[in-house]
Amino acid sequence: MHKTQAMSSVTEELKSKAEMYYGDEVCREKFCLLLEEIGLPDGLLSIQNIEECGYVKEIGFVWLKLEKKREHKFDKIVVCYDSVVTAYVEPNKIKNLTGVKARDFLVWFSLNEIHVKGHPEGPVITFKSLLGLSMSFPVSLFKAGKEAKEDAKEENWWRMIKLICQQVLIVSFPNSSRNLVGREVCAFLLHGMRETRERVTV
Repeated sequence: MHKTQAMSSVTEELKSKAEMYYGDEVCREKFCLLLEEIGLPDGLLSIQNIEECGYVKEIGFVWLKLEKKREHKFDKIVVCYDSVVTAYVEPNKIKNLTGVKARDFLVWFSLNEIHVKGHPEGPVITFKSLLGLSMSFPVSLFKAGKEAKEDAKEENWWRMIKLICQQVLIVSFPNSSRNLVGREVCAFLLHGMRETRERVTV
């Protein structure tokens, strides 16, 4: 969607109902707070030079106006933000998204939805395209600051425990038919350990 088309969806009527902010610092702060409020990682907004942002709370409509088109490389995905981004937000989801593309290898595709769902090994964020294609990643890859470091440390801890558990079971059950049972036992033990750890830390 071109800038003129995107801006045409931000009508004067919508602006009259919106909470509007100007300037990069305040827009980044307000939009990051909104992402946290709806349950999405604040690291999704890894762009600078935001000129304007608005939020119509009663319908969940939000827009960002950037100084120019921006591209940002996350750990496992490259995202391009057009000079105007619009979307509707609701708990754990951004839908009807315009002005954002993602690159998978050498192919760019337009995104129209981003959502977060729970997972036994931690929350997962999924990017969906207009063509129905999707990519999913750990939410920790898109969190900013101290929280991201803590999540990464936690994820590495569980990965190490899982590896040790698998190696012990493979040695204990060398028969290939028993390896399947061993993996199921490993998954059961890891799930129990995670639940116990969560209860202790609450």
